[in-house]
Amino acid sequence: MKLLEDRIKRDGTVLPGNVLKVDNFLNHQIDPNLMYALGGEFKRLFEKEGVTKVLTVESSGIAPALMTGLQMDVPVVFARKHRSLTLTDNLYTATVYSYTKQVNNDISIDKRFIAPDDKVLIIDDFLANGQAVQGMLEIAKSAHVAVAGVGIVIEKSFQKGHQMVLDAGVRLESLARIASLDDNQVTFVTEDE
Repeated sequence: MKLLEDRIKRDGTVLPGNVLKVDNFLNHQIDPNLMYALGGEFKRLFEKEGVTKVLTVESSGIAPALMTGLQMDVPVVFARKHRSLTLTDNLYTATVYSYTKQVNNDISIDKRFIAPDDKVLIIDDFLANGQAVQGMLEIAKSAHVAVAGVGIVIEKSFQKGHQMVLDAGVRLESLARIASLDDNQVTFVTEDE
């Protein structure tokens, strides 16, 4: 998606350790117009799949997931990383490792919000090693829900997450695919790769 790639080139910052910082439009400060456009693209890509709910992980996946749900006119459910007094049992859970935070999180979705007759679309902001997506796929499997696919805003194609999703037999659509962050430069995967 050229709009997104242009924004990454203009406002993204490459940090040591193959980290792409895009907190000025995606995951700290959020550009709602860009998120709306991303949601429209995910709708276009998955509108024939019979999606009944959009799933994501808090917190950075919420903005693109919400705009996708809005455009598809379906509810959005996010897996919580922290349990609260009101979220204690009757949960689907999975353990997810966060590379950028260097911590394991137990993510949870209340069983009331996904049912076997649902067909879910998983949306997330980044795909690198695939831990968040893998956790969401585990939850979907536990809930016996069909997965229409995985929609990713920014994929680091040089890391193992892309292949992990494909090996799981799940459709993957990434709006910006990064081939390399070498020399502090963002290089995108070309159409023929």
